[in-house]
Amino acid sequence: MALLEVKDVHAYYGNIQALEGISLTVNEGEVVSLIGGNGAGKTTTLRAISGLMPLRSGSIIFDGEDLSKYKAHELVSKGIAMVPEGRGVFARLTVEDNLDMGAYHRNDKDGIAADMERMYVLFPRLKERRTQLAGTMSGGEQQMLATARAMMSRPRLLLMDEPSMGLAPVLVELIFSTIAEIQKEGVTILLVEQNAHMALQVADRGYVLQTGEIVLSNSAKVLQHDPMVQKAYLGID
Repeated sequence: MALLEVKDVHAYYGNIQALEGISLTVNEGEVVSLIGGNGAGKTTTLRAISGLMPLRSGSIIFDGEDLSKYKAHELVSKGIAMVPEGRGVFARLTVEDNLDMGAYHRNDKDGIAADMERMYVLFPRLKERRTQLAGTMSGGEQQMLATARAMMSRPRLLLMDEPSMGLAPVLVELIFSTIAEIQKEGVTILLVEQNAHMALQVADRGYVLQTGEIVLSNSAKVLQHDPMVQKAYLGID
């Protein structure tokens, strides 16, 4: 069953069209990857879904409900959370305070405390640094924190924008193994990622974007063996 449906979405930055009739679905429990080059429209698609990018036309349906009537901050309580490109942690707050901010719309103290401990199990390094200011942490640690902060809202749909950007290979492996663990917990994930090899390894299905349009979609396994994808995104001639 489709948890998210993006239907013929057109969006503009001023007079420049960024999305040209994007349509995609994400089924409950899936990891779906959006791959493509710089400027393809991947981040814009996530911004449109999360209410940060106004639509010129088209619709975005989440769990059967049109999201157009909601503001961006209201979507968190609907079950949508985003891990933004560049992490976007609150640099002057501690790790623990950042996690608290992820649960700002909740008032179940016991549940919040339990979820925080669960994040410390998922990301042991965050537990070691729970009193450290987020701005003093490494890029990889900040990525873990941004992901854990989003998870504190108990999302049904997690939007992840370039989680491996700028990270050392060992941390890239850790982030993608964590994505698999999050999926096991029942969270649906829409993943934007330039590392197409890793993205397709962890995904169930994928979409390929070029200049604001979806040019290819299939199961991740099929896309991994598609000649166009191999040449353009996987470095295989």
